This record gives sequence, C-alpha cells and structure tokens, in this order.
Amino acid sequence: MRARTALTLLCMGLFSQFCVGAEAQTAAPGVRLAQAASPDDVPPPRKRHPARLRVTPYYAPDGVYPRYNPGPNAVRECNATYVQEFRPSGTVIVPRVSCYWRPG
Repeated sequence: MRARTALTLLCMGLFSQFCVGAEAQTAAPGVRLAQAASPDDVPPPRKRHPARLRVTPYYAPDGVYPRYNPGPNAVRECNATYVQEFRPSGTVIVPRVSCYWRPG
C-alpha cells in the first residue's frame, strides 16, 4: 500500500510540471537581491541589558510605616478613633488606628 501511494505521488509530481507552464520571474531593475555577507562584514551581536524589575517594599497590614528598627528604647504610640465612611449601602462608623514610634 505504501509503495502504491509513493508511486502515485511521484507520478503526480512529474506530470504536474508538464501541465503547468512554470517560468522564473525576473527581478525589477530597482530591486536589490539579498546576498550572503562575509564574516568580516557582520557586526557583532548587541548585548541585551537584563530586564529591569520595579521592586516595591512589602508593608505588613499592621499599618506601621516606615518599617525599621527604631532602637532598643523605642515605644510604639497608637491613636484609635472612629471615623465615618460613606458607602453605597449608607454611612457607617468604623475604627481607624494610626501608629508611630517615639524614643522611649
């Protein structure tokens, strides 16, 4: 079966050249042809810089900013208040906490 298929494809390829008039196209006078460049003419490849990534610090959800070691005697001061928030369902009162470090 394979031999018959291969023979059929071979015959189709041979006879297709006789049925269709194949002619080479000529290049227009303004067209430049690509030529292989010699190794001396090829410029060295450009070195790519590594991708730059923007790094943002992660702050824990405890609300303390900036996060650093304030020292051995530091004290964390926090102020808690209630504020109004205007939401689509209506105005609500929520607690709000702000903290900072002070030297102790």
